[in-house]
Amino acid sequence: MDALSDDGTRALSVIGFIGSVFSPWYRWSGRRDPANHCCINVATYGPGGRFTMTDRGRAALRQSPDTFEVGPSSMRWTDGKLVITMDEVSSLPLVSRVRGTITLTPDAVTGVELALTPDGAHVWRPFAPSGRVEVDLGKRGQWSGHGYFDANFGTRALETDFSYWTWGRYPLKDGAACFYDAVLRDGSHGATALKIGADGSVVEMDTPPPRARLPRSLWAVRRETRCDAGQAPRQVLPMLDAPFYTRAAVETVVEGEPSTGVHEALDLDRFRGPWLMPMLAVRVPRRAGWRFRS
Repeated sequence: MDALSDDGTRALSVIGFIGSVFSPWYRWSGRRDPANHCCINVATYGPGGRFTMTDRGRAALRQSPDTFEVGPSSMRWTDGKLVITMDEVSSLPLVSRVRGTITLTPDAVTGVELALTPDGAHVWRPFAPSGRVEVDLGKRGQWSGHGYFDANFGTRALETDFSYWTWGRYPLKDGAACFYDAVLRDGSHGATALKIGADGSVVEMDTPPPRARLPRSLWAVRRETRCDAGQAPRQVLPMLDAPFYTRAAVETVVEGEPSTGVHEALDLDRFRGPWLMPMLAVRVPRRAGWRFRS
C-alpha cells in the first residue's frame, strides 16, 4: 500500500513479500523457497523519513485469512479496514527504530484481476485504488491522506519476463486512474489504463492519455507516465531512488482533471546485473533466525 499526506509533504509505502523479489538473499538462494525469504518493507518520506527492508526466514511468517505477519510487523483486515502495525529497524545509513500504525479505509474493494503477461504468469490485483489513510508514527509524526492498496502475484522472476515498466495511481474526484505500461523481455509492449470509481466499478479507458516523459531519476532511471496531451507531468515529492527503481509523487492531468499520485519506474535490465546484489545487501539485511515468542 502507499499513501500521500493531504498537505503533500509526507508519504509512505508498505509492501508485504512472500518471496522478497528485490532481496539479494532470495536471489542468491535460487528462489526455491519463497516463504523462507519474507518481509514487510516500510518506507517513509518527508521529515524524518526512513527505509526498512529486512529479509526474514520461514519461522517469522504467520498467515490467516485476515492476517499477514512477518516478524514484529503485521497487516490485518479488520472491519473493512487494512490495519498495519510495524516495528522495524531502518537500514544504513540512518539506522533507527520505525514503529507505528497505519489504517487504510478503502472507498470500495474491486473484483478486478489482470494478467500482466499473455500466459498469466504475473497478475496485478488492485484491491482498493482509493481510500483514506490515518498514520501514527509516534515521535515521527501523525498525518492523514489518501491511499491505495494492491497486490502482485507471479510464478517467475520479474526480470525473466519484463525489461521495464512504469506504474502510476492518481486519485480523482470519484475514484482513481491506474496505469501500467510494460516492456516485456521479448520486446512486446503491454498497456493497462483503468478508471476505478469510488464504488469499486472498473472501466478500461478507451483512449488513455498519451505517455509523457519525466526527467530521469538521480540514478538516471528512465521515467514516463500518462498525461493529457499538451500537459506535462512533474515530480512534486521525491521518494525512493535506487539504481534500478524509482518512486515519487507525481502531478499529472487525466481527462482534464489535475491529480497528484504515486508513480514508479522499474528497470529490470539493470536489476538483472549481478553487480547490483552486493549493493542491495547493504540496504536489505538478512535476519533468518527471528522467532515468534509463542
